[in-house]
Amino acid sequence: MTGMECPTCGAATVAFAVPEDLAAYLPGAEDGAALCTRCLSLHPVDSAPDGDPSFEAVSDAFPSNPDAAVPMALLVGLVENLALYRAEISDLLELVERAGTDPLLVLDRLACDPDIEAETDLAGRRRQLEQLL
Repeated sequence: MTGMECPTCGAATVAFAVPEDLAAYLPGAEDGAALCTRCLSLHPVDSAPDGDPSFEAVSDAFPSNPDAAVPMALLVGLVENLALYRAEISDLLELVERAGTDPLLVLDRLACDPDIEAETDLAGRRRQLEQLL
């Protein structure tokens, strides 16, 4: 399900509910977030939609399993501020891996996706994340 327009670049977003066990990884007190399909900015939303989000709207590189996709979306949104969210990003990397997805491979694929114009240098952040693991 697509959500609002991205306040950063105006593209469509994918809105999703953030489960209680992942709420600590979402800045703010909202119960949901929206990930931009173009710049990959993460924005809190007040009313999170029910059901599984369609992260395929962001990229085919995104995991289809919600147990991996939601923490991956949070990770992608936080990776811009690696210094500030280092511990959270490290936890999210583990959660995505435990759900059966290689988060670094997802970042590689997102970095190479011609439809994505990420605000963050994903390839550079990927190298930094590799050092975290």
